[in-house]
Amino acid sequence: MTVQMTDWEFIVLALERIGGRYLVFTSLAFIIFYVLFLRYFQGRRIQAKFPKRIDYFRDFGFSALSILLFIGLAFLTFRTLRPYNFLYSDFSQFSLGYYLFTFVVLFFFHDAYFYAIHRLMHWPPLFRHVHLVHHKSTNPSPWTAYAFHPLEALLEGAVIPLMTFLLPVHVSVIGLLMLFQIVFNVYGHLGYELFPKGFHHTWVGRFVNTSVAHNQHHAKFHGNYGLYTLIWDRLFGTVRQDYSEAFDRRNV
Repeated sequence: MTVQMTDWEFIVLALERIGGRYLVFTSLAFIIFYVLFLRYFQGRRIQAKFPKRIDYFRDFGFSALSILLFIGLAFLTFRTLRPYNFLYSDFSQFSLGYYLFTFVVLFFFHDAYFYAIHRLMHWPPLFRHVHLVHHKSTNPSPWTAYAFHPLEALLEGAVIPLMTFLLPVHVSVIGLLMLFQIVFNVYGHLGYELFPKGFHHTWVGRFVNTSVAHNQHHAKFHGNYGLYTLIWDRLFGTVRQDYSEAFDRRNV
């Protein structure tokens, strides 16, 4: 995203990237798992039933609102705050090793930030008036990925400007993180588990926030609060006790 473009050009580009990523990955996931190959993937279905049509429309509507708010936060980060934050666009300023280092650091920062905000969202007053919007989907679908109350969308999206004040970071690192985020978010709300049985017992699998783990959170409202990983859930004892059984059983 270049500094030379006008504000309106930036807004259009942000809409294409943020809204486009959502539409591409949610649509592909829905078409593949809910339309074309529904029978083929039936054994990987987490909940036997499917969401109702009204759930799809509600989630899409709130996701569209969240996307508009994310565009506003992108404008704040890349335009308004650009003279003050640590964003850089010249690859020659830092080494490739540093570039990769920032991706890893910000990946875990985002993961920790989400866990903290998510736990806050389950404080009863905030849950009733804010987070309940997301939890109306007790049986999530790909469209649920960005289905947030506006306040929650702002709190979740605030991680982007925060990242740019932590350390010098190339603009493309933020873009790659957000690309990974939407792909993993769609997987987490997919309604299907893509990893094989027993994966959650492996050294890596113990710390991956699987689709089953997040589906359980939607279905039962408590536990499994992580975004990308279960590191913080395991550290703070919030992994659901029935998670392992549910992963092997598939249908929650």
